[in-house]
Amino acid sequence: MTRPPADTSDVVVIGGGAAGLSLAHRLTETGAATVTVVEPPDGPLRPPERTWCYWDREDGDLDQVVSASWSRLRVHGADGRQVVVHPAPFTYRMVRSTPFEQHVHGLLARSPGGRLLRATADTVRDVPGGAEVRCTLPTGGLLTLRARRVFDSRPLPALPPARTRMLQHFRGWFVRTGTARFDPAVADLMDFRVPQPAHGLAFGYVLPLAPDRALVEYTEFSRAPLTTVAYESALGRYCQDVLGLGALTVERTEQGVIPMTDARFPRRSGAAVFRIGTAGGATRPATGYTFAAVQRQSRAIAAALRDGHGSVPAPHGRRALAMDAVLLRALDTGRINGPDFFTDLFRRIPAERLLRFLDGATTPGEEWGIGLRTPVKPMLRTAAELPFLPRRSRPPARNGESPR
Repeated sequence: MTRPPADTSDVVVIGGGAAGLSLAHRLTETGAATVTVVEPPDGPLRPPERTWCYWDREDGDLDQVVSASWSRLRVHGADGRQVVVHPAPFTYRMVRSTPFEQHVHGLLARSPGGRLLRATADTVRDVPGGAEVRCTLPTGGLLTLRARRVFDSRPLPALPPARTRMLQHFRGWFVRTGTARFDPAVADLMDFRVPQPAHGLAFGYVLPLAPDRALVEYTEFSRAPLTTVAYESALGRYCQDVLGLGALTVERTEQGVIPMTDARFPRRSGAAVFRIGTAGGATRPATGYTFAAVQRQSRAIAAALRDGHGSVPAPHGRRALAMDAVLLRALDTGRINGPDFFTDLFRRIPAERLLRFLDGATTPGEEWGIGLRTPVKPMLRTAAELPFLPRRSRPPARNGESPR
């Protein structure tokens, strides 16, 4: 049997989503390694355009691909009262996948050691001196890539065993209204003025792009996604009954499912094969935010390769994951009221500190102070029972890529 031709680089990155593109960006930016990015060819394996959001300091290094940003954040409680915060020096930022792809593809094209390959990655395995990826090209031909390290961002076939498993699932409309209805300076992170499900919580999410344009989403934290019909109905009620937008045009839609779980995601699947992105545990379990953690991990990987280290740092610290496990369990059991819990966080904690907490960048002392401003008794009860709960496998979730 004829073996497919081999192609060699320092690093192969599988997948052209947020994690794969971000790592390719950092590697080409620093010149830490020669890199080949394997993206699926046009067709059903390529995802539609997506939106990724995160917060960063005002001098963030992705300014050229940020399509919108907001210096004020707002949360609407279920009682209708609103909290508006100014999280300086942070701003909340939106990145659309298409401009980000174009930016990273341009970096790869200009880099002597960069390459973009449109192909389907079939198998990945360790070999002496590194790993190899066997690919099928759009023409049907085969190609074997060899590298010292492979970073795989493809979704896992099934989530690892967990004590708690919820989903953040959503559908969004990019809307245009007949008159000015939005304040482009304020992003609504959570609007709990929507009917709450029997289990979990629901909220609206509004990112204004102009006085007459915005991304409006309906989101739930619960155990199972809805039908498209149910999302559309919830979005229609939210836009009209809560926001009062009047006549509007839906220009684009997007929809996704993000795992919220205390599962332990393995960071490697071989001696030279590493998992990144949601598959590697980059999604923050209690919020679904992924993009900021992906940026931190990508920088750290590039620095490690540049300095000759072989380790891949965890995307989240142990304290952050332990606190998230308690919160997820408390939400899943109904011991805390989700809308009140998240609204009170923004009411009681300085915004800059809260955002650092959500990014896992607070000190133990700051975290203790934040913990005292949550429902202490149900949280302590939950923390006490977690060590005795078994981790169980569940059916796999068809998880989309996090927009957060």
